Amino acid sequence: EAIVIEYDAVRCIHAAECVRGLPPVFDQHRRPWIDPSQASPSEIAEVVARCPTGALTFRRLDEGPDEAVPQENTLRLSTDGPLFASGDILVEADGAVVFRGTRVALCRCGDSHHKPFCDGEHVKAGFSDPGEITTSPPASNAEIGTLTITLATNGPLLLRGPFHLVSADGSQSACMAKGAFCRCGGSSSKPVCDGSHKGMGFEG
Repeated sequence: EAIVIEYDAVRCIHAAECVRGLPPVFDQHRRPWIDPSQASPSEIAEVVARCPTGALTFRRLDEGPDEAVPQENTLRLSTDGPLFASGDILVEADGAVVFRGTRVALCRCGDSHHKPFCDGEHVKAGFSDPGEITTSPPASNAEIGTLTITLATNGPLLLRGPFHLVSADGSQSACMAKGAFCRCGGSSSKPVCDGSHKGMGFEG
């Protein structure tokens, strides 16, 4: 009666932050697997906000605080996996909004069945990338504002707006305001697009 938990199975890649954080609430061996009566609304909200894909979200019905939008937009690369975006994120394609929220995992391997979202296909596809920042991106001092991610037809992610790019191990970072990131899986300069999608016949 105090909190509503919403789950989008399409966007779930089983990061298991929920299961580790509150096993009495999130039990993958139980049906239904989510039981919000097993913890306080504040405890649930805190754990749901850890979900890196945004597959889990919540709405408070008890006048408790909704999830705050981070002031800084962050794009974190992952080893052999997706691009995790957090902050004030807008994803669009052909002028239409595909996603608006604070947490999302975007496909980098090119094999997701639910592009632009990651669905875990990178594991089956054998996608390999250490999640390093391999180029010297143009620096920016801008820190606040919406990050708009446009899906170029059969091409890269076009980024517009302030964001902090972080490598998978956290040892590299860069503040940026624009970029074109690979989503076909073939670029030799990942995460940056090098045009490989054209020769690969990438569709998405």
